[in-house]
Amino acid sequence: MEARDATAGALVSSAGEEQISKKDAAPKKETPQTKSKMEKVFGFRKEDLTSWHSLVTLLNRPTDPASLGIFRCLFGLLMVIDITQERGLSHLDFKYLDGAPVCRFPLFNVLQPLPLDWMYLVYVVMFFGALGIMLGCFYRLSCLMFISTYWYIFFLDKTTWNNHSYLYGLIGFQLALMDGNRYWSIDGLRRPSIRNAHVPLWNYTLLRTQIFIVYFIAGIKKLDADWVEGYSMSYLAHHWLFDPFKVILPVDLINLLVVHGGGLVLDLTAGYLLFFDATRPYGFFFVSYFHCMNSQLFSIGMFSYTMLATSPLFCYADWPRKFFARFPEFLRAVLPLTSSDPQPSTSCAYNEIQSTSTERQVTPPVAKASKLRLKHKLGAIFTILYIIEQFFLPYSHFITQGYNNWTNGLYGYSWDMMVHSRSHQHVKITYKDGKTGEIGYLNPGVFTQSRRWKDHGDMLKQYATCLNQFLPRYNISDPEIYFDIWVSINERFQQRIFDPRVDVVKADWSPFRPNTWLMPLLVDLSPWRTKFQEIEGSLDNQTEIVFIADFPGLHLENFVSQDLGNTSISVLQGKVNVEIVEEKKNFTLQPGEQIKVPAGAYHKVYTVSKDPSCYMYIYVNTTEAALQENFTKLFELQERVRNGTETEPLPPELQPLITADDEGSELNATDPIVQLFLKRQRRMKQVKKRREAGALERLERFAVKKYYTIRRGFLMTAIAMRNLVVGLPSLEQLTREVAFANMKEPQAEANQDERLKDEVGHGEL
Repeated sequence: MEARDATAGALVSSAGEEQISKKDAAPKKETPQTKSKMEKVFGFRKEDLTSWHSLVTLLNRPTDPASLGIFRCLFGLLMVIDITQERGLSHLDFKYLDGAPVCRFPLFNVLQPLPLDWMYLVYVVMFFGALGIMLGCFYRLSCLMFISTYWYIFFLDKTTWNNHSYLYGLIGFQLALMDGNRYWSIDGLRRPSIRNAHVPLWNYTLLRTQIFIVYFIAGIKKLDADWVEGYSMSYLAHHWLFDPFKVILPVDLINLLVVHGGGLVLDLTAGYLLFFDATRPYGFFFVSYFHCMNSQLFSIGMFSYTMLATSPLFCYADWPRKFFARFPEFLRAVLPLTSSDPQPSTSCAYNEIQSTSTERQVTPPVAKASKLRLKHKLGAIFTILYIIEQFFLPYSHFITQGYNNWTNGLYGYSWDMMVHSRSHQHVKITYKDGKTGEIGYLNPGVFTQSRRWKDHGDMLKQYATCLNQFLPRYNISDPEIYFDIWVSINERFQQRIFDPRVDVVKADWSPFRPNTWLMPLLVDLSPWRTKFQEIEGSLDNQTEIVFIADFPGLHLENFVSQDLGNTSISVLQGKVNVEIVEEKKNFTLQPGEQIKVPAGAYHKVYTVSKDPSCYMYIYVNTTEAALQENFTKLFELQERVRNGTETEPLPPELQPLITADDEGSELNATDPIVQLFLKRQRRMKQVKKRREAGALERLERFAVKKYYTIRRGFLMTAIAMRNLVVGLPSLEQLTREVAFANMKEPQAEANQDERLKDEVGHGEL
């Protein structure tokens, strides 16, 4: 009997053919019965939830293995690709920097990376595990190989945590417990007894619930006021993907209604749209459009494609049979099975049908309660506990309070995707020699490749401890480490996130207690964001602005670059005292007052009011403005030369403008501004050419780039495996091998050193 095997509450969704083999050992086939309205909609009856026995029977109901088998294959394929990219196989030597002094951020401090060649071996095990999952070959062993190495690498570096990497590990763990090799697998060819065999319904229930949670909890998290008001991802509205909406809506409404409103509605409803038959086509359309856009908006690896691969799980479980049945007959040998008669499996619970009759009357068939084994009960218990845990974990931050900062928990398991955006304006690391009292400063990010530590107290503690261990090598005894980190979250004021007066090396931190040196987020000042937009809208294109908020008793020490020749401080709220260090002058400012600060010199801004102060830096990069003015004049001159309206001969230093279209023309320029202008022009032409390239050219460029990325990963892996087996070769040979692995496409090599950088930058004030 074909039955809909979906649930709403437990998400036991979608169905397939509940057909049982006619072998003697198999139970007798049920006779078709009229389905109730609830069973037609949800796939189960009310009676299935009235007792523990009936619930276990429902969760172990025999279900078609086809959809699960296809998902297993797709997931394994995507993980094979992911390992070479986001997991880092192609740049593993840069990621772990074997032997170099590097500060790392594992979840548990006892976790440390293995030597580099052994790390390559870990990735080889993970790669073959993912490949085995894709092929359904030695399935349980492959799952164990994949998840053991994957979670080791995941826990090894908190700075790379994100929601989709966490999701991959969860799905791998779930597949290890499921019968994912019953359909279109090498194991099925090796073991006919499991080929095309039923799988228990809880296999689908877990995966569908997991995907529902990803969508729904993400929607719940987006009910945050910052998201609803359009402050979380406002920059996205300017992306070219939203150009079609700009025909009918201004950018502000695209940001509010499409980016934030659309994202909120889709996340809240996607799980329900995919669940019900009537709404599933609409769910497929909106979810597919959403993930295709995300693949272009963000650098999120295989996440978009993985979510696309999960959508068919909500369909009837026999959809692959119907789909592949439409292919020509000569392809059937290599395609998945299309026969709709799965064989029985001991993993499932079957209802036996009994019929009793006498000489005078025949009674209708009666379903006999299935005999439940221990594995059936354990499967049901695990399913229920896992679902409860997954709904609880995103809200478990009251337990792990030490990981809470301005946002709760470590980013990665709460499904709060893109709810918070941050910008860092000022980061200062100060050390103090514990014996001599000497004070010095460190380059932010020294001894580490990550920037994630700036926002998380637990990572800051690990970083300070690491610096405390490394600095004695540079004759700094028993160093104290102080951090002054200024962050803006969701377009608020730039403000300190941690107390700059605390020596983080000696500071107390526990995963189960609130962080005492975390500064509070000044949410009371959030309404100022509307005023920010008005102020920024009143400025010209060359004037920039930074909004600052500070706590009473603290001060900001700042250096104004020589490029910023017109910098002033204007007070919005509170009371501040501005000290010009070199001039030894102090000025007290009230709201509405401002002062110009000299370029090329230090100044300090003290908050002297009882409440937090708010002020803004208004500045013009005079060097950049002058450069842009020169560029404009050169461009106008070049246009006059090209159209023949320039009558006067050009001086020698401007002659390269005539041959600007020739390769290397900027090399002949003697004037540095002309040379920079020509490089900029050539770079702009290259960018325009890339943007206007056809689909085939873009596909070729993408394929070539991925080829060289994957090529490097495999070649470096081969070198590492050789080193483990036969030992290290000579340094000259190793250098040649690495150089060969680093080889890139010719165009990339030609342009590698010619990329146009910011002509004049102004990072931090």
